[in-house]
Amino acid sequence: MYQLLKPLLFLFDPENVHHFVTRNLKRFNRVPGGALLSKKFWTRDDEQSVREVFGLKFKNPVGLAAGFDKNAELIAEMGNLGFGFVEIGTVTPLPQPGNPKPRMFRLPADAALINRMGFNNLGVDVAASRIAAYRKGLKVNEQALIIGGNIGKNKITPNADAVNDYIICFDRLFDVVDYFVVNVSSPNTPGLRELQEKEPLMQLLATLQQRNNKNGVSRPILLKIAPDLTTDQLNDIVDIVKQTGIAGIIATNTTINRDGLTSAHRNETGGLSGKPLTKRSTEVIAYLHKVSGGSFPIIGVGGIHSAEDAMEKIAAGASLVQLYTGFIYEGPGLIGRILNRIKGLKG
Repeated sequence: MYQLLKPLLFLFDPENVHHFVTRNLKRFNRVPGGALLSKKFWTRDDEQSVREVFGLKFKNPVGLAAGFDKNAELIAEMGNLGFGFVEIGTVTPLPQPGNPKPRMFRLPADAALINRMGFNNLGVDVAASRIAAYRKGLKVNEQALIIGGNIGKNKITPNADAVNDYIICFDRLFDVVDYFVVNVSSPNTPGLRELQEKEPLMQLLATLQQRNNKNGVSRPILLKIAPDLTTDQLNDIVDIVKQTGIAGIIATNTTINRDGLTSAHRNETGGLSGKPLTKRSTEVIAYLHKVSGGSFPIIGVGGIHSAEDAMEKIAAGASLVQLYTGFIYEGPGLIGRILNRIKGLKG
């Protein structure tokens, strides 16, 4: 069904299509029987799919990457499509509109997207309230999705004060999310990637770890990294994880590399995602897993457009995977195909 609709959807501005599709997805799930029908058609969960990673029990290892549900509007709906976990955000302390439009571009010949959204979101308070409402609305004995909170800094906040923005988001989301992701790797907030350097990153993560205890409860903290890091920088990342004691890594965010692209929008400014990122993100996963000796979990994301792409990332060392651009190009059926392949290998 999705593949029949996709050519029509791809005729229009991608950001407008995103809002159109998500609005109607929410409406369908509110129709009596809509949510149940969606679950019956799309979900493939069973005991074979369950994964326990950094102390959390995931009903399946395929998650929705950050950026799709920036404002925590679609948690239940994404679960009904078969995702095992959802990462909301990136959220910032204050609401911000993001960069001027147009700011998202399809590259169909490359099966890719370029975005320069710029952390457009309604602010951390809105996201926290919506997650709390989702949890409150669960039926008796209904299992909640694992929810990650991807946090960043406001554009107007200088890097010298960035840690304060991350603290605000961390404290506000602590009671409602299951894990945190520190985003210092988006190319669309000026200067943000400078925080990936070893000294500021150590300070930021150590500060959050010091706050990571509330009435005896702590949350896994993960770091999302860019695919454009050098080998020396990746070695630093392994050292940082070990020294700060954070729970793991998400590899990778979008890239600024444009090699080999053929589509008309290939020179647009922003982060590139999709098939051109498949190989590099898997290489980063494999390198981190090898150098660290598998001492911390990795969530693999970047260019997963097939079950084979997902299995390559798992074979490289990823414990879980996430979809975004592949989900847009291939539709929700991709989730089930990945889960079927995982179960086929286990069987």
